[in-house]
Amino acid sequence: MTSEEAIIAGGCFWCTEAVFNDVTGVTGVESGFIGGSVDNPTYKQVCSGSTGHAEAVRVTYDPAQLSYADILDMFMGTHDPTQLNRQGNDVGTQYRSAIFPLDDVQRTEAEAAITRWNAEHPGQAAVTTIEGPATWYPAEDYHQEYWQGEGQRNPYCLAVIPPKLMKLRKSFAERVKG
Repeated sequence: MTSEEAIIAGGCFWCTEAVFNDVTGVTGVESGFIGGSVDNPTYKQVCSGSTGHAEAVRVTYDPAQLSYADILDMFMGTHDPTQLNRQGNDVGTQYRSAIFPLDDVQRTEAEAAITRWNAEHPGQAAVTTIEGPATWYPAEDYHQEYWQGEGQRNPYCLAVIPPKLMKLRKSFAERVKG
């Protein structure tokens, strides 16, 4: 099986990771940081807003089951791409809506995904940026698979993740793991 990767930032990486872990064809999701000016940033540094990084996820997927365009449409449909530098109560550039294409083909697809969103949601323009190239830094181990463990007891996660999963199941039911 071949695999491809997509890097997207849509607010809290725990929340985005939880969504993509439920998608058929996704073989891995890693939480991390991208788009900033500090090498090997820590979660604490990124949360301060001083590094320029975004909390993001790197999604590994099987292109025979899922396209990059599918990933981007699910990304746009499960967070609020109209909020500048925030998602809900998370405020700052570290929570921006951004796509980090890995090549020119992905950059073209990212532009098309934003155009699709804007066409389907008149009056609700996406502020999602297309950034990069940029270096990916994995988050500390305790952030990985967070929803499957500690997140199920975290009040923040319990308030934010289930509505995102409901959006996924409602709008992309054919893509949800069974």
